[in-house]
Amino acid sequence: MNTSPTRSQWPLLRLATSMFFSYMTVGLPLAVIPLFIYQELGYNDIWVGVVVGIQFLATVLTRGYAGRLADQQGAKRTTLQGMLACGLSGLFCLLAVILPLGPACQISLLIMGRLVLGLGESQLLTGNLTWGMRLAGAEHAGKVMSWNGMAIYGSLAVGAPLGLMIYQHLGFAALGGVIMLLPCISLLISGTVKAVLPLQGRWVSFWSILRKIWKMGAILALQGIGFAVISTFISLYFASNQWGNAGLALTAFGCAFVLVRIFFGGLPDKFNGYRIAQISLSIECVGLVVLGFAPEFSVALVGAALTGMGCSLIYPAIGKEVVKTVEPQMRGTALGGYSAFQDIAYGITGPLAGMTVAYIHYRGIYLAAAVAVLLAIVMTSIFIGRSSYRH
Repeated sequence: MNTSPTRSQWPLLRLATSMFFSYMTVGLPLAVIPLFIYQELGYNDIWVGVVVGIQFLATVLTRGYAGRLADQQGAKRTTLQGMLACGLSGLFCLLAVILPLGPACQISLLIMGRLVLGLGESQLLTGNLTWGMRLAGAEHAGKVMSWNGMAIYGSLAVGAPLGLMIYQHLGFAALGGVIMLLPCISLLISGTVKAVLPLQGRWVSFWSILRKIWKMGAILALQGIGFAVISTFISLYFASNQWGNAGLALTAFGCAFVLVRIFFGGLPDKFNGYRIAQISLSIECVGLVVLGFAPEFSVALVGAALTGMGCSLIYPAIGKEVVKTVEPQMRGTALGGYSAFQDIAYGITGPLAGMTVAYIHYRGIYLAAAVAVLLAIVMTSIFIGRSSYRH
């Protein structure tokens, strides 16, 4: 059941490795920005949620553009543009520190950087997935998504504690400089992988695609709330309990996520995607409950790891079903639209959780996320019931 590469799949491995370094532009600042905003700039939880979440808002608003670009102009071009924008986001982090500005201007620069990062992320993810899928073929869609997911969450697992280390020892400006360098490494790895020509065929609108896949996207959005509350508030949650080492929670999440992809990443291509998603959602729900009720540091890490295990196969499991609903020339657009639902969850969860944390506290937001995942389980069960009825 593993997803180890054969010789013919080395280009896919290069794309996944390149994604690992590119996505560190997202992972490195993930645990740092909440602390920088809260402790150094003096802004509250709502602003933490806004600055973190606005990146995902930018991503969702540009998913349609990224999908059309990948389908019509080429997946490689889309990926390289995404790398460039992700790297430029580090410049705004650098400027926020080195320029003689007040907190209001500093947070404005951070917001601008997050918007650029969101634009880059949408092109990077959609382009790389479409590129890999065109190289491998639709029958290996689950594997392509699994490898990309391993790269993304492996990058988060390494990037979160590494980002905190850079911030604590070298400062926020150094973090921005590292972010600017990362796409150069990615370009060296995947720059010579052959481009794939756009497919010809009838094109339909992005909104037509969304009407076909919105229910599948809703399941993805509900599961995404779990990761959103971990990525946005885990550093503040740990600090409020005086646990320290919050980056290890993201490491636990990311490592568990990657291990499940390594050993079970082939399951979505072999079995009903909705059944795989149902099992995965149940594990995620348990993980969020454990994290919410955690009495100590080690239990919280277990909760984060269980959540990562649960989240691991949901995107490729449902995504395989998404790919089957559209024509080959529209798969980049479909994947962009499908991913947009997760971006919506990431984008709105931060600000909403920031507004409610004063009433339900940090523990409460993880339990609320578990309720959202329960709703996703119900929706997935309905899909399974319909699938069984048709057969």
